[in-house]
Amino acid sequence: MQARLASETDIEGFREETRLLLAQQVPPDEVHWTAHAQNSEQFADVATGPKRPEAPRPASSIVPASFQRLCDVVVLHHDPERFALLYRLIWRLVYEPDLRNNSIDTDMQHAQQMGQSVRRDLHKMKSSLRFRPVTDELGCLRQMAWFEPAHRIVETVAPWFAQRWPDQAWVIFTPERSVECDGKLLHFGQGVARDAMPSGDADDAAWHACYLGWSANR
Repeated sequence: MQARLASETDIEGFREETRLLLAQQVPPDEVHWTAHAQNSEQFADVATGPKRPEAPRPASSIVPASFQRLCDVVVLHHDPERFALLYRLIWRLVYEPDLRNNSIDTDMQHAQQMGQSVRRDLHKMKSSLRFRPVTDELGCLRQMAWFEPAHRIVETVAPWFAQRWPDQAWVIFTPERSVECDGKLLHFGQGVARDAMPSGDADDAAWHACYLGWSANR
């Protein structure tokens, strides 16, 4: 069965797909997770076969809030199997309630490690990213930066930068996803490869040209 998500970080879509999969008693090994697809055709290919027994209790009463928060972080990881891992753990929390007390479970440890990796990446971007002030030919100032995160954290961390520098125009380029703030709103667009960025000693004109090329295609 296909479980379709709107993007690589679609946590709301993951929650909805999980709710429907559990309601249909679809085990983890029968689910194939696909991102970058619309959810309008959710579960058109419902599995056939003998009816499975009902879940012992609603998932919401089984899955700890701490694990739900962990899911929010793990979906940002680059591991292509992260959605499968999280659904497998949710399934097991429903049908194996003792899992919540098993601190050495392999799946749970893997998810915790992934969460820690994403949190480190978020902290690194917040603490080490440095903006460069760039003035264009009209005298407009825009802060620009380039960063290469290990995970898909741009959309999560961008509001933090917007709150830290309110009313300022800035742009952060990353290889996979870039973001601009016009002083009030955030605008996301395509990534920019490292070799397409200006060199460290490039002047404002080179940075502005990079920005113009990105904004024209975002």
